[in-house]
This record gives sequence, structure tokens and C-alpha cells, in this order.
Amino acid sequence: MQPIDIGDLRLDAGNTSKQSALYLAIQDKILNGQWPTNGRLPATRLLAEELRVSRNTVTAVYEQLKAEGYIESRRGAGYFIQWATPDHYLHTNTQGDLQRSVPPPSLSDLPLEGEETHQRPPFDAHVRNRPFAPGVPDLVQFPYKKWARSLQCHFQRSILGGQNDIQGNLALRQALSDYLSFSRSVDALPQRIIITVGAQQALYIAINAILDAGEKVMMENPGYAQMRKVLDRSKIDVSYLPVDAKTGADISLLDQFDGKAVYLTPSNQYPMGTSLNTNDRMRCIEWAAKKTQGEHARWIIEDDYDSEFQFANRPYPSLQGLATKFHGDAANVIYVGTFSKTLLPAIRVGYMVVPESLVEKCLSVKDAIGGDTAMHIEEVLAEFIAEGDYLRHIRKMRTLYQEKQRVFVEALYQHFGGEVEVISQAAGLHVTFRWQGGLTAFEAKALLEEKGVTIRTLLFYCDADSVSDMPEWMQRTLVAGFGNSSLNDIREGVKKLADCFSNQQV
Repeated sequence: MQPIDIGDLRLDAGNTSKQSALYLAIQDKILNGQWPTNGRLPATRLLAEELRVSRNTVTAVYEQLKAEGYIESRRGAGYFIQWATPDHYLHTNTQGDLQRSVPPPSLSDLPLEGEETHQRPPFDAHVRNRPFAPGVPDLVQFPYKKWARSLQCHFQRSILGGQNDIQGNLALRQALSDYLSFSRSVDALPQRIIITVGAQQALYIAINAILDAGEKVMMENPGYAQMRKVLDRSKIDVSYLPVDAKTGADISLLDQFDGKAVYLTPSNQYPMGTSLNTNDRMRCIEWAAKKTQGEHARWIIEDDYDSEFQFANRPYPSLQGLATKFHGDAANVIYVGTFSKTLLPAIRVGYMVVPESLVEKCLSVKDAIGGDTAMHIEEVLAEFIAEGDYLRHIRKMRTLYQEKQRVFVEALYQHFGGEVEVISQAAGLHVTFRWQGGLTAFEAKALLEEKGVTIRTLLFYCDADSVSDMPEWMQRTLVAGFGNSSLNDIREGVKKLADCFSNQQV
């Protein structure tokens, strides 16, 4: 059983004591099945440091839970959950064969993620992975040797050489189910998880499973550029939620929206770096709970692409998990995630968690477009998660990315002082910042390209037809990735940016 991640565990500020708040928070995770039976709880020292409480408080809570039969201690191993969650605590239907009976699919050899459009920047692989390129994790810190040993072992298993289950490897779906439950409070039974070739295929499947050509969807603007390509190829009518630098997406516009779906990045809005607060999340959930005039269901597509990397605050629980608490099986939320940010883009594995009623339709879309992950890759990844290597890697990278984000922001203020403003929160793998006067973002980007630095303007993420109507400050806003940049790369890159401005003034 993989160790339990602290994830989105939060203490209720309304409780009279931290000990009481921690007890209730852990008890809730156990009773709702989000922390599974036999799962190893976080070490007392680690939990105390993460939640900023005393270690004595954590120890006292663990001992109380142990006395009440929720957990047990094992000498030299730590604390483990021993509570078997009764069915009546769960919102989801646990019936059904986890090993789906689906005939071998006829797969196309044109996966969506390999397609090119006229909008694609003319980047080669080297340029796309240079310092400051957004969306690229640290390619050096990945545990290549351990991965290679496991890959060699599974690659020799002839049973993994054939066609894959169209839904994805059961072992991987089970491991993901456990991980998403305790780390992100996602209600994710294995039979409702679909493995995809990256997040973009998951988004394509979701859109084509819930919408027909010409129907309406709303998404953030600025927002994920690849999602606009998916919507354009699917001939979907797109409306936009403006995203403010301080308050985030204007959710109030949903009240006037008569479409069937909204696409959101609520934990760390891409690329503005804001989060939806609980009130806005509830407004989205209640919007989705209503029917359209034609009595059609409404849907939320939640893209949780890098939620593991929150540095300044405890991460919000998933919107999907919150919706399930209030609406159970009727929560119309499609949860999309990827390993491209937490591990490597080259692995090409994403996933989606969908309501039971939508599984077959999504599988039908996936069967039509093709693009399955190799079975031995999925087996390696399942093993990597189940044995705790994935969680250990995330903890390591969370610390490293936090340091990179800090150094990036410090370097900006060192060179630009109060002339620059960081918009994005301390989270994820990018920093979004703006300034007043001087070079435009397009000019700064072009000058940095000449110096071997890849960066993006904020307007790259905006709908092309709306660029002329965007606020003037967006003309002087850049989005810089720090994931695949060393600390020295960051300092040198920001200095190069400062030199661009200095040379312009001469």
C-alpha cells in the first residue's frame, strides 16, 4: 500500500484547538474513504511541519485515533489506517466489475497529441525545453535509473506486448484511485478512471463525449491555448471568462451562460496563477447542478494539471471532490490530470475521472481517435505510484520548485525593484509578471530569444479575436517557466532580461 500524502488536509479555523481540528480533519478523510485501509499515515514530524503545529499535537491525535480504532501503530513502521469504511459512508456506487469487459479496440495510429495546426509555434525540441520555457518540469531530477530498471523488467513480460485495455491498465487505475483520493480528495473509483495519452487527449475525449458540434462551452481567457485548439477542431462555440490578475476568473458570468459546459483550471489558473476560492467553486458546482432549458446536463471540466506544487498555502481540495460531497453520483464534473508536470512529458500519460454514466461514451470516443499508452509503461507507472516512489518524487520536487520560484522572484526584484509585479501565486512551474513602460512583452520575448532564452507573452494565451480588447497591461506581461531551469539558469536568465531593458534605454 502506498504511503498517504498529506495532500489537501486542512484544519478548520473554527475549532477551539488545533488538536481538535486535526483530529476531525483526519477522521473525515478516513470515514469518507479518502485515506484507505492499510494506508501508512504521514510521519508525525512531517505532518507537524506541513501543518505548522507541534509534533506533540500530531502524536496526541494519532494516539486518540488509535484508541478509537481508526488507526494502528506498527513497531518501527509507523501508523496505519485499520478502519474499513462502511458502504453507507460513500457517495459512489461500489458495485460493478473493476475489470471491464471491453473487446479489443481497433486503434487509429494518428493520436491527437501528435497533430499539428497552423497555430503551433515553430519550436524544435531544443528550443521548447530551454530555460524559462513554460510547462516543462525539471528533466534532470527524474529517477531515471530506477525507472529504467523497472521498465526493463516489465518490457520482458510478453503478456504486456499486445493491445491494451482501452480504459487503461487496471493496476494503474487502482494506484491512481488511491493516490487521488488521499492527495486531492477526488472521488475516483478505478472503474471511473480512463488513462489517456496526455491531458490534451483527455480534454478532447471529454469535449466530444458531452458536446455536439455547435454547442457552447465557456473557458478562461487568458487560458490554456491547447484547449482552444481542441474546441476549434471539435467545432464548439466558445465563450470566455475574463481572468483578473487579483481576483481570478469572473465566475459571475456563468449565471448568464446558457451553454452546457465550462472548462476551468481552478487550483492554479493557467497562466495567470490564481485560485478559485471555495465560494466561487460552489457557484460553479451549483451552476452545473442545474439543467439547461432543454433539460440537458451541465458539465464542469476541471484541469488539475499541477496541483501538487503549492508552496505558500495548503492546496484546495479538488472541485470534483467538493461537488461529490454535495451531489454524490449526480456531480457532473470531469477531472483531468497528467504526469507530464510531475514526472516527464515524454512518458505521455494523462488520465480523466468521469461519472459512471459517462464512462462508456468516453471510451467510445477514445476508441475512435486511438492513441493508447504502452502497457509496460502503465505497469511501471502503477508500480512507481503503489510503492511510494511517486509520492517521494513529488515531495522532493515540491521543495526544489519552491526554491526555484523563490529565487526567480528575488532575481526579478533585485534587477527591477518596484518596477515589476509578480501576478502568479507561489505555485506550479511558472511565474507570470508585468511591468509598466519600456519594452513590450513581444519585444522582450524577441530579444531573449536571441540570447537563447525561451519565454512566452501573456497574450499568447488569449483568444486571438479578443487581444485588441484586453487590458493594456497585458501588453507588458510575460510567462516564464522555471521547472527545467537550474538556479543559475534562473539568475542568468533574469539578468539577460534586465540587460534587454537596459540596452533599450541607452
